[in-house]
Amino acid sequence: MVENRHGVSYHRLTHSRCPLTAPRTIHTHRIPLKLPARFAKRAALTARAALTACAALAAPIPLAAQLPPIPPSPGAPIAIARLSGPIELDGVVDEPAWDAVAPLGMTMYTPNFGGALTERTEVRIAHDDRFLYVAGRMYDSDPDQIRIGTFYRDQYSGDDILAVIIDSYNDHETAVWFVANPAGVRQDRTVSNDAEFTNGMPMNEDWNSYWDVATSRSGEGWFAEFRIPFSTLGFQAAGGEVTMGLIVYRMIPRKNERQTFPALDPSGGRLGFVKPSRAQRVVLRDVRQSAPLYMTPYALGGFQQAPVLDGQWRTERDPTSEAGLDVKYSPTSNLALDLTVNTDFAQVEADDQQINLTRFPLFFPEKRQFFQERASTFDFNTGGFNNRLFHSRQIGLDAGEIVRIYGGARAVGRLGGTDFGLLNMQTAPHGDRSTENVGVVRLRQQILNANSAVGGMLTTRLASAGRDNSALGLDAVVRWLGDEYMILQWAHTFDEATEQEGGLESGLLRGRLERRRDDGFSYYAEAIRVGADYLPGLGFQSRRGFSNGGAQLRYRQLRDPTSPLVSRALQVATTHYFRNEDGSAESREIRPEIELDFRQGSNLTFGALSSFESVREPFPISDVVVPAGEYWFHEANFMFRMPRSSRFRGEYNGSAGTFYDGNRLSLALNPAWVLSKYLELEAGYEVNRIDFPDRDASTTTQLARLKVNTALNPRISLSTFGQYNSAIGQTTFNVRFRYHFREGTDLWIVYNEGLHNERDSGPGPRRPLSSGRGVMVKYSHTFVG
Repeated sequence: MVENRHGVSYHRLTHSRCPLTAPRTIHTHRIPLKLPARFAKRAALTARAALTACAALAAPIPLAAQLPPIPPSPGAPIAIARLSGPIELDGVVDEPAWDAVAPLGMTMYTPNFGGALTERTEVRIAHDDRFLYVAGRMYDSDPDQIRIGTFYRDQYSGDDILAVIIDSYNDHETAVWFVANPAGVRQDRTVSNDAEFTNGMPMNEDWNSYWDVATSRSGEGWFAEFRIPFSTLGFQAAGGEVTMGLIVYRMIPRKNERQTFPALDPSGGRLGFVKPSRAQRVVLRDVRQSAPLYMTPYALGGFQQAPVLDGQWRTERDPTSEAGLDVKYSPTSNLALDLTVNTDFAQVEADDQQINLTRFPLFFPEKRQFFQERASTFDFNTGGFNNRLFHSRQIGLDAGEIVRIYGGARAVGRLGGTDFGLLNMQTAPHGDRSTENVGVVRLRQQILNANSAVGGMLTTRLASAGRDNSALGLDAVVRWLGDEYMILQWAHTFDEATEQEGGLESGLLRGRLERRRDDGFSYYAEAIRVGADYLPGLGFQSRRGFSNGGAQLRYRQLRDPTSPLVSRALQVATTHYFRNEDGSAESREIRPEIELDFRQGSNLTFGALSSFESVREPFPISDVVVPAGEYWFHEANFMFRMPRSSRFRGEYNGSAGTFYDGNRLSLALNPAWVLSKYLELEAGYEVNRIDFPDRDASTTTQLARLKVNTALNPRISLSTFGQYNSAIGQTTFNVRFRYHFREGTDLWIVYNEGLHNERDSGPGPRRPLSSGRGVMVKYSHTFVG
């Protein structure tokens, strides 16, 4: 006798024998001892089926066994079945309607591509008028070893998982990604740029949307049912048919075994198993788009306090109460609208702090939910990992301080082969900034093939005090032969507060050739010119007034399945920056690396870095200064990443070598430990020891992090995030309690505290321990119309 996730006890019958027929194995049946009323119908059906099986002299083979697995079909789309009967979303996967759907044919992706699956997996996909359904029967020969790493939403902690990736617009570039573990804990994210890292991070883990999943467990394995509204996916219909891309995978972490549909060989790179361009094309017929209206009002109350020096230190407390509204609506299948009034982001997790060892500004990613819906539509990367024409963190934030957003609207969608996005928001005055209206328009038209497009972007930042800024950009991505791509970009900015020369000095030009493949030879070659007056007011640009040339050559070799290595790779990258004003060298880098991917899931990279920096103005690093001069310096480095599927995992890297006119030793440790499904610890410690012996100067920077994620179940969670930063002399805490009633309805209690690392800082009264404190309680409730 076992107990399911509802607390209901069951007898389990396996290998049941009927005296009238030959011995045969019967699929597990669940006979409840004490059933809730809502399971009564299912209990009757199960009992009737058991009696009928023994009464028949020659019982027919169950329908599920008659349907062979659907094989991948690279040349033609596969039809997705319409459900023939009702589905109860309970995670048991025992409805007759599921048995009428053929399972997908799964293939081993890792550790040995194409090898025999060690555990049987049956995944079925079907639809009705409003939803896409996915059912998984994840059988396991040792069900006690099934892993539930966490109850924490959007957290992967080495769990067994079932995942579905859907290229709903069939654009071969973007997708939405839904994941569940055996406890029904959900993860959702988006994929952009065909999961390539050439234009920054191609995966957005901060996206959340409306969908449901239910799971159950038994002595045979675990089972899951997904229900995804078509309004969440978005799509385009043509002739009554909808074509999408589909990838499904199951992960068995204790074996590092990933099974996929379709068959995806490991040549696709680090995220090759989620690339939209490799998805199986599927067709859905007679889909009717519903248009639900999600209205989410919120109410917030709390206080903030900070110390103020007025002869003596005293504390000023500022009570806060707010209310606002978010609205989400999809009037058509290919358009999503978001409206917001008095936008608030109090529940957003604090940024990971960074210590700057360069003379250029730091980049911080966007985490706020309002900006996440099809965020890749607004991508306009202008070279490097972080430079971009539009970065939404420029809205509602000023040097890390929150700026009130009165409200705004956002629309994203796709019409034919055209992606479009529009955004407009109004912010309150802040500091020396007046109220501002910010706007973005983005268009991108598919051309030639599924992986080529041309587009444009316009951003405006309009203030009432003569500080208007606007930027215009045009871009093209062309897949011109096989895996060969060409990227061309032009951008120009207009800033009222500066005296711009115009022409090239207010603009950006970029050209790039690359081969997008991860096995064999790949490369990129890039040239960029950025003018001194190029100022994208809603973007991010780490440096200006330069011309840059860079290239990389990489060779990756897949190893034999008997080798402990999946692959080994050798690459050499170089980049050179020259000042536009006089053509002199500003920065150079040469970086050779060797990368080893191990079959159990770990990765080891080691290499060297030779750098040149021409410094014309002294700049500080912590409490030392790098003087003006020209410097060549060199280091050796390594990075080791443990398997993400391990209960104890992490990333560890270090480097040692010369640094400007001195030396630097750097070490970063980032372990994570899953103690149980209720508790996970994530830690980080980065230390840089910098010595300038000729100047008798030195400094040590330290950055420590500890994140404690606790969850009693998928509804109740607590996250505690503490950070120590020696460079700014602060220790901060961000504590967030969440009670999740259902998608869109939550209670948040957020506590923020800053502490001074040093309280004695020269003459005057001793500083208080606390540098600031805030407590916020926020309740949001979603109404669906």
